[in-house]
Amino acid sequence: MRILIVEDDERLAEIFRDFVAELGYQPIVVGSAEAALEALTSARPDTILLDVRLPGMSGVEFLNLAAVRDSEVPVVVVSGVATEMEARACLKLGALDFIRKPVTLERLGQVLAYLGPFALSRQQRSERAPERRPAARAAVKLGVRIAASNGTLDGTCVEISSTGMKVRVSRRLRAGQAAKLEFTPPDGGAPIDVLALVVRVDADGAAFWFLDLMAHDSDRLNTLVDRLQR
Repeated sequence: MRILIVEDDERLAEIFRDFVAELGYQPIVVGSAEAALEALTSARPDTILLDVRLPGMSGVEFLNLAAVRDSEVPVVVVSGVATEMEARACLKLGALDFIRKPVTLERLGQVLAYLGPFALSRQQRSERAPERRPAARAAVKLGVRIAASNGTLDGTCVEISSTGMKVRVSRRLRAGQAAKLEFTPPDGGAPIDVLALVVRVDADGAAFWFLDLMAHDSDRLNTLVDRLQR
């Protein structure tokens, strides 16, 4: 997996570079958003670690570029000086996560691990959906916040299982597109945040496959599906 590190602090950029390399990934380090835009085409990264406060173009401005949003490359923002408004703007523009500095290497490792599935060629992902074991499904109606590389939107889940969900959305998504889903199952429990992949798009909405659902949340959804099917 090729990771584009956009960081103007040379010391911190070296730390990120060395750690990314130790994990077996390929780091690509640039010091500005302008250089990152060029690397987006020349280096074809699979993931971007983006600082907000950069010389010249800011991280927020970078995320707002059509070329960045159309690339569908997952972006994780890492910043210690961003305001709450800037953080919200980054997530609204499609950043999958926002991590405040100082960042522990353990936390960074977790982020890169759950982004691993996106290292697959976007062309391969759009050509065919991943093979998976069918799971029990149930009809349900609940709100879903979808944070994708081309922006954030709200949708309505109409079918759910422990491996994915069908969501009706106002804006068309693309098969192979990565997104972060936020929803609260109707079981009285806490909200669930999960990375997901769009595996199918049709007139009824988009079908998502969960990528990093925690085991206890998977069990929770199985219990919910069993209850809804009765």
